[in-house]
Amino acid sequence: MTDYAALVHGERLPKARVDAVLNAVPARDTETRSAERQRRRWATQVAVIDELAQRACEERGLTGASQRGAGNCATSHDGPAPAQRHSAAPPEAQAVADLGSIVAVALAHSPAARTLLSHLEHEQPIPETAVHDYYTRNPDRFLTPDALRHGVDPFGPAPDPADFLPYEQAREGIARELRRAAGRRAFFDWLDRARAGVVYAHGYEHPGDPSHPDHEHRH
Repeated sequence: MTDYAALVHGERLPKARVDAVLNAVPARDTETRSAERQRRRWATQVAVIDELAQRACEERGLTGASQRGAGNCATSHDGPAPAQRHSAAPPEAQAVADLGSIVAVALAHSPAARTLLSHLEHEQPIPETAVHDYYTRNPDRFLTPDALRHGVDPFGPAPDPADFLPYEQAREGIARELRRAAGRRAFFDWLDRARAGVVYAHGYEHPGDPSHPDHEHRH
C-alpha cells in the first residue's frame, strides 16, 4: 500500500487530494463496489489534471488576481484538492460540458486548469481567411431574425444578402469561437503530453485502463 494516489513527474500526489474530489461529488446511493472503484479512478484524473495545471501555470508565470478568483492559479503542491479551493462551478461550466466529464469537472474545480485553458485560447492565432471562410461556409448560422421567422433557405439559389448578418457584425463572434476551439485542442495536446509523466498507484489507475476488468473508457 502507498500513501499517494500517483507520482506526478516523480512527486507524490496525496490520496487526500483524490478524497476531496470524491467528497465534492457525492456518490449515488445505488452505486456498486465496481462503480466506487471507477469513481476513485475518475477522481484521481481530476486531481492529477489540477496538479499538472498548477505546474504548467508556474512554468508560464501565470497568476490569478486573488486566492478566491475564478482564474487563480494555485501554487501549493501540498495544498487542498481543487474541490476544496473552489467548490462552486464557474459560470462558463456549461460551455465546457462537451469536453467530457473528467476535463469538465477539472475545469469547474481547478482555478489552475481554467487559467491555463484561458491562456492557451488567447495564444491561438486565427487568420482572417479562416474567419471569412467559416462565414462563407455556414450561411445558416448568420440569418437575420426576420429571415428566420420567414423560413428563408440559406442554401437556396440566389440568396438575398439582406437576409444575412453582415460579415463585419459576425466576424468577432466567429473569431472568438474558432479561438476557443483551437484553445481546447491545445489544452488536450498539453494534457496528453503532461500525463505521460504520471505513474498511478494500484487502485488509482485511469478508469479506461484495460489492465483492470471493470474499465470503461469515458472522458
